[in-house]
Amino acid sequence: MVIWIISGIIVVLAIIFFSYYNKFVVLSNRIDNSLSQIDVQLKKRADLIPNLMETVKTYAKYEKKIITEVTEARKALLGAKDINSKVKAGDRLQDALKTIFALAENYPNLKANENFLHLQQELTAIEDKIAYARQYYNDSIMDYNNSLQIIPAKWFASLYGFKHKKEYLQIEQKERAVPKVKFEDF
Repeated sequence: MVIWIISGIIVVLAIIFFSYYNKFVVLSNRIDNSLSQIDVQLKKRADLIPNLMETVKTYAKYEKKIITEVTEARKALLGAKDINSKVKAGDRLQDALKTIFALAENYPNLKANENFLHLQQELTAIEDKIAYARQYYNDSIMDYNNSLQIIPAKWFASLYGFKHKKEYLQIEQKERAVPKVKFEDF
């Protein structure tokens, strides 16, 4: 009888140890996956830019500054190495795209162009996916960091070498400011 009780306790302890280890592996993998999803959406947005630019160039031949700005922002995004620089470059590209969409107001034929409208809708959908992917990433970071701080998970995290908190994706202070809307002619 004592052997069965001891065996039962050993099995329960083994299950607890395995489940906590698996929990930290799953949380770490979820963070890696969500980070990868951000990359996928940023790349997808960057891949749409050449098509958008060709459509815009046809109508807005005199807007070279804006076209150059978008091209440079796309190049910066594709050349970014870490997630923070990718996010920063992605935000720069998003700002440049807003300028392109504002430009369409001055070119009625561009604004009505089916290809332009389709690309604009697709980019808007991608922006939503990027925002969701960033939120999911930060939620995954929160789950992981919480597990590093609550007992008994904290003990198991230390035992298995999962000791370091992970960093959230954050927006820069200047992006937190309320945007000023200013209407003027181009």
